[in-house]
Amino acid sequence: MTDPATSAWHVCESNPVRDLPLHDLAGFTHRWVDADGVRLHAIEGGRPTGPVVVLLAGFPQTWWAWREVMSSLAGRFHVIAIDLPGQGHSERPERGYDTHTVAAHVHAAVKALGVSTYWLAAHDIGAWVAFSLALRFESQLRGVALLDAGIPGITLPQAIPTDPDRAWKTWHFAFHLVPDLPETLLAGRERDYVGWFLKMKALSPDTFDDAELDHYAAAVAVDGGLRASLAYYRDAAESARKNHEALKRRHLTVPILGISSSHGSIPDMAASISPWADDVTGVVVPDAGHFIPDEQPEAVAAAIADFALEDD
Repeated sequence: MTDPATSAWHVCESNPVRDLPLHDLAGFTHRWVDADGVRLHAIEGGRPTGPVVVLLAGFPQTWWAWREVMSSLAGRFHVIAIDLPGQGHSERPERGYDTHTVAAHVHAAVKALGVSTYWLAAHDIGAWVAFSLALRFESQLRGVALLDAGIPGITLPQAIPTDPDRAWKTWHFAFHLVPDLPETLLAGRERDYVGWFLKMKALSPDTFDDAELDHYAAAVAVDGGLRASLAYYRDAAESARKNHEALKRRHLTVPILGISSSHGSIPDMAASISPWADDVTGVVVPDAGHFIPDEQPEAVAAAIADFALEDD
């Protein structure tokens, strides 16, 4: 890990999103790496010689969503959380947000950090990327945990439901696809928009405090973050196409853990993934909505640890 004495210089020289305040986490160090032409932000810590667990967050969050899980895993694992391209303190490229392109950048970042094989756990859009990463780099993965995610072409329904009892969970997929209109309507209102997702999709509306809402809204608003967030949805059809193209050749053989929640978006992640993978197990986290790592971090950390240590 980086020498703390050089961290201030490292942050100043390397951080491509300097207008977004940087959160620190005890026992972890900020890193920026060149990931095949895109600078990605990682935060790394835990047990240096332990099994490596890489964590990816989704919309509208950053690596900060994993902080409590990271602290829980740190005693037994070498933990790395990575901001996806366009997310948090990672660079916001103009294009290339289909999940196979993003997966290549994430895997390059892990390799740049000196890691050859690793466990991968990912939520929401992070899980979209993780599934595609497994299709491309399966031999270097020890296992993949996927948390409550409508993965394009895999667990995402082909049609957006119109039933009001269900449509509120998925309406934004269509909205984000509309050219230019979301940017016009959301500019300057990012906190209201981000706050709606975080409050409505968590089981308890009090899960996120004002400081967290401010952080996630700022991350979406700064330096093209909104454009990048929408780009994942706008490239979702290409992500689905590439997923199915890869799955025509073979199914996944790497162990997959589907983590659902009692009040999430995908009732049974394991069942949704099982047609595409040979080794799938599942767990349902009680008393949680969509944002499982924030709502039940100890349960998520325990599920990831049990999954990873079962192989050791």
